[in-house]
Amino acid sequence: EISIEKDVDGFHPLNIGRLCMKGREPLFIPCTPFGCMQLLERNNIKIKGANAVVVGRSNIVGLPAAMLLLKRDASVTIVHSATQDMASIVRRADIVIAAAGKTELIKKEWLKPGCVVIDVGTNGVEDKTKKTGYRLVGDVDFAGAKQVAAAVTPVPGGVGPMTIAMLLQNTLEGGKRDIEGTGSSSSSSSQPGWKKRAISLARTVAAAAVGAWLAGGRGK
Repeated sequence: EISIEKDVDGFHPLNIGRLCMKGREPLFIPCTPFGCMQLLERNNIKIKGANAVVVGRSNIVGLPAAMLLLKRDASVTIVHSATQDMASIVRRADIVIAAAGKTELIKKEWLKPGCVVIDVGTNGVEDKTKKTGYRLVGDVDFAGAKQVAAAVTPVPGGVGPMTIAMLLQNTLEGGKRDIEGTGSSSSSSSQPGWKKRAISLARTVAAAAVGAWLAGGRGK
């Protein structure tokens, strides 16, 4: 089993356990849910008090996304394959995170006008006009959702790049802790000035890269 200090994907049982506890924080947040939260927060989407519905209950996306929303004081509902009348539950949501892995499951009729939709799904559908013979679509009917939602992420080009950015952020933070000796099982230690400057520069570059990507509108 990988060490918790190196668990940059954020799937270690201790990281997930800390994520689920009040007053505790994981060393690393799972990358895709982390990216979803960054999209919401950096676009000034109100989370506190919002009704949020997570479609899907996977260990990788659905469950940690729900826990992150809960930590931000959203009222969270998880729907899944056994949920009765899923559409009516989704229709009440101010924020929808779709991570069911079912092609265009969520139609515009399921969405509350003015809601915000984060589409995590990546599904291949046949398209003979493409060199590959297929194209990628999400769990949400994007064309329909655009007509009613205040914001909706595209597939591809929405959550995917944010997942990569958050993986880099976690890797950077892990390296920083290792250099500084501030991991969960490490003792504090001094470090040369050049290492401090390198860490500062790396964090600045990473933050600037994510900020530029969001500012370009590719996160909407």
